[in-house]
Amino acid sequence: MRFLFKTDYDQDIRLAKHGGHVFWYSLLGLFLVSAPFTVEEYWLSQMTFVLIYAIVGLGLMLLAGFTGLFSLGHAAFLGVGAYTQAIMVNAGLPFPLALACAGLLSAAVGMVVGLPALRVKGIYLGMATLAFGFIVEEGIARWEHMTGGNAGLMVQYPKLFGMELDTTGEFYALCLVICVAATLGIVNLMRSSTGRAFVAIRDSEISAQSMGIHLARYKTLSFALSAFLAGIGGALYAHKIQFLSPDQFGIIQSIDLLLMVVIGGLGSIHGAFLGAIFLIVMPQLIAMGKDFLPAAIGQAAGLQGTVYGLVLIAFVLFEPMGLYGRWLKVRTWFQLFPFYRKGMFKRQKSFQKSDRLK
Repeated sequence: MRFLFKTDYDQDIRLAKHGGHVFWYSLLGLFLVSAPFTVEEYWLSQMTFVLIYAIVGLGLMLLAGFTGLFSLGHAAFLGVGAYTQAIMVNAGLPFPLALACAGLLSAAVGMVVGLPALRVKGIYLGMATLAFGFIVEEGIARWEHMTGGNAGLMVQYPKLFGMELDTTGEFYALCLVICVAATLGIVNLMRSSTGRAFVAIRDSEISAQSMGIHLARYKTLSFALSAFLAGIGGALYAHKIQFLSPDQFGIIQSIDLLLMVVIGGLGSIHGAFLGAIFLIVMPQLIAMGKDFLPAAIGQAAGLQGTVYGLVLIAFVLFEPMGLYGRWLKVRTWFQLFPFYRKGMFKRQKSFQKSDRLK
């Protein structure tokens, strides 16, 4: 009988809620799989960066978007994973083992960093993670015999099953597989009791504790899982750029990562990918736009930071739910046309913290 009639349980466990999801995600999957054969090498390289940042964004989305714990030092976990991967691969260890160690070491560091989250929150937690980011950056620079210090560290090509993945297409395929696995893992985690506990903590710690949720355990777990994904992303990042230096994992990188999830849309899996696309595409759009600006503006130092700041302010003021929130409104407009009313989303803005649109 269960195969003939769709029960509520079936609706809960299906990843695709309806046929439209199956069609569009299948179309997207087909494009991503065929990209190495149909997309130019430069754009394929940019897509690889999007996948890497999306993996890191999924971890930060879990921490900031679903648990409500903001980190201003997340680039430190990226650096821990990158340097762990580089050192172990250069020492001759297999790529899968080095990748696992990079993620697990980052997760262990994340659990230690998560301890301040048990006592502080908000801006004070951000300050604590920011201090940790400075410590990691300085430690990488000083530990010269392992990391190469400020002189940098070269990274070998990854080897998988005896084959060296030295082409853009091969490495893109590897990143795609890992990104899909990370996405499915986060999606299923958020549908579990653990994911619901994270969301409950984000909405109200007092209410979550009154329902029996162990705040210390779940906050530490959120930090560990977020750092694990950041470490995996850092390992792939190391192989992609093939040269590491401490300044790549400083405060600017941490701000970029936080900007990625805020503009993408906090509290949504799609937001991690939209934010990653924004992070990769925006610098190129700024570079292209310099040709159309007066020389005094186009050649001015700090133009990219200024544009980023203006974009972030615009999203905070006019679209707090980010790019994904804007897409939800566009989709709703098409679904309800011609019965859509202009002010129908005002209530959602007022209650965006606890009544998010999914």
